[in-house]
Amino acid sequence: MNPVQLSIFANRLSGICDEMGAVLRLSALSPNIKDRLDFSCAIFDARGRLCAQAAHIPVHLGSMAYAMADLVSGREWAAGDLLVVNDPYLGGTHLPDVTVVAPVFREKDLMGFAVTRAHHANIGAHSPGSMPVSTHLEQEGLVIAPTLLKREGRWQIPLCRRLAGLPEEQGNSQPPMENLRFGDFAAQASACEAGARRLSELALVLPDLEQAFDALNTYGEKRARARIAALPDGEYRFEDVMDDDGQGQQDIVIALSLRIEGDSAFLDFTGTADQVAGNINCPLSVAAAAAYYCFRCLMDDDVPACDGLFRPIGLYAPEGCLLNARRPSAVAAGNVETSSRVVDVVLGALAQAAPDAIPAASQGTMNNVAMGAAGEQGWDYYETMAGGAGAHAGGAGLSAVHTHMTNTLNTPIESLESHYPLRVLEYRIRHGSGGAGVFCGGDGLVRELEFLAEAQVTLLTDRRRSAPWGLAGGKNGAVGENRHNGRLLPSKTGFAARVGDRLLVASPGGGGYYDTKRK
Repeated sequence: MNPVQLSIFANRLSGICDEMGAVLRLSALSPNIKDRLDFSCAIFDARGRLCAQAAHIPVHLGSMAYAMADLVSGREWAAGDLLVVNDPYLGGTHLPDVTVVAPVFREKDLMGFAVTRAHHANIGAHSPGSMPVSTHLEQEGLVIAPTLLKREGRWQIPLCRRLAGLPEEQGNSQPPMENLRFGDFAAQASACEAGARRLSELALVLPDLEQAFDALNTYGEKRARARIAALPDGEYRFEDVMDDDGQGQQDIVIALSLRIEGDSAFLDFTGTADQVAGNINCPLSVAAAAAYYCFRCLMDDDVPACDGLFRPIGLYAPEGCLLNARRPSAVAAGNVETSSRVVDVVLGALAQAAPDAIPAASQGTMNNVAMGAAGEQGWDYYETMAGGAGAHAGGAGLSAVHTHMTNTLNTPIESLESHYPLRVLEYRIRHGSGGAGVFCGGDGLVRELEFLAEAQVTLLTDRRRSAPWGLAGGKNGAVGENRHNGRLLPSKTGFAARVGDRLLVASPGGGGYYDTKRK
């Protein structure tokens, strides 16, 4: 393919992913998907290699890119199939993130896959919002091994009812479309099928689709190697800590030795703490997603997001450590909190190799807030909260934005108050929380909620003890705070809220850049 053809092809694939995202957003029922955009869409080739993705959530897409080949190989696919999976140890991230995969055929030839991944606020965990302070995978909800949600276009009703949290009924042949939990699965199915149709249409007018996929990934690899080759060879070390695991263990180390050699990079996480009792453990795919994301940020915007970008990057984490945990370790917060710290560690190492290209640490947490109530009138609310972005050599960090491994939005007040028995009392920028410097870190935000009904609440947060670091003499950002009726809470905790109670979350600021005394 010549450069013009390759560019058109890459943009066609990206357009398919964007259309999938629009279908999913417009057909989903939960605010977490339709308002916060907590989902991702991608196209893979027949061998499970990433070929395109929309600008959605890095932790979703990087982990899919790492594990997709194993997930789709060795299966007998048929037109109309839909595969569903959320098992973190089989290519997932954590249980609320559910992946749906649709194969794409040209006549009888398998050409590729259309894939969505979305965060479900209720996946059947032991606490509302399905983000518990857990110690075991089974406490975190329904574990879905790779299973057909549709077989040759026909819904698999027993599985549909399990996903909806309903008992199986003999003779029932219809999926529970009116069920709020199942509605988001149906939305994912629609998005995958829309993507599969578009890719199938493209395959009909582009008979050399497989060669086009290969050309795209070859080009992506070429661009990635050129960028890595521009970094000075050497070994760069960095470490940071997680505040705690919610079970009493504190200052949990994530260590990295990054080796740049020619046009390749190798990340060795030897020295990272062993897996812990709490739920900040990660499957290796999540650690890989964070590493891939950091290197993707070094590249120009026009570089296609594909498997080729990751070929020059090797990664190792000892089995049984925090970043390569063994089943059945709890992982609910690993996907959201530990992945954020892995980004800080990788960027901290890269800052030694390319100091002007790397920002100071951003807030380093997703500030997970989950709550709700069980029963017939039950409800499940989940969101991640924005914070401060790190400053950089070219300017100050942004305030009150989602950073790095999450790319979602805050739930709008109007949506939150119309869907849940909650009132927003305060929602503002946390002025002064960004680190000082010639360029200041971005400020976090403050959000205070009043409960209009009793609820069970879970908080999974970090950077409440260790501050986001500054660079080049810039100061650290402020740590975050969680308060219940004014009482300071641990970073990872659960509690029962009564009517009239208040929950305040103040997110961390980003680190500053350059010492203010710099001449």
